[in-house]
Amino acid sequence: MSQYINIGLTMTWFIVVGYWVISGFANKKAEKKESTPKRVILYWFPFVIAIVLLGPGEWYGHHWLRENFVEHTNFVGLVGLFISISGAFVACLSRYMLGNNWSLSVQQKVNHKLVKEGIYSIVRHPIYSGILLLFIGNALIVGDYRAIIAVCIIFISFWYKLKKEEKWMIETFGETYIEYTKTTKALIPYLF
Repeated sequence: MSQYINIGLTMTWFIVVGYWVISGFANKKAEKKESTPKRVILYWFPFVIAIVLLGPGEWYGHHWLRENFVEHTNFVGLVGLFISISGAFVACLSRYMLGNNWSLSVQQKVNHKLVKEGIYSIVRHPIYSGILLLFIGNALIVGDYRAIIAVCIIFISFWYKLKKEEKWMIETFGETYIEYTKTTKALIPYLF
């Protein structure tokens, strides 16, 4: 696989992380949030494990985790890069649309606003959708079984976080949010 595909993937991750860090300074104060230990265990720890699983293959030697589920070809790499870039675009656009309501963890903001426009009119949690696409594209580029495990870990962590957020959104916005859930899907437009 071409080194330019890996460079493109690395740049995509740097853009997403950089945008997250820079845009995070303008967030509203939290009115209610989960405890730090809970956030570390449920969100940060799984994220770190997933990143390690996507790390250099040499870390895994000749372990079954390093067996290919897909060939390491330029075509597969370009498809993976396209999916990753698409996911990064969706995640960053969704983050931008949330503005200062966004938070890294499950939080209820002061004067929290329910965003239902744009991509949020199709999917309730498009940031998670975008980041999952970024991980899926990354998994295709890695091409090893360990990458599938990384995607599964992120999905489970996001699903738990999504359910918690939905509960808090119903507490905050009541019937308005319940009606919103009837017209949108959680992660995949028109499906799921």
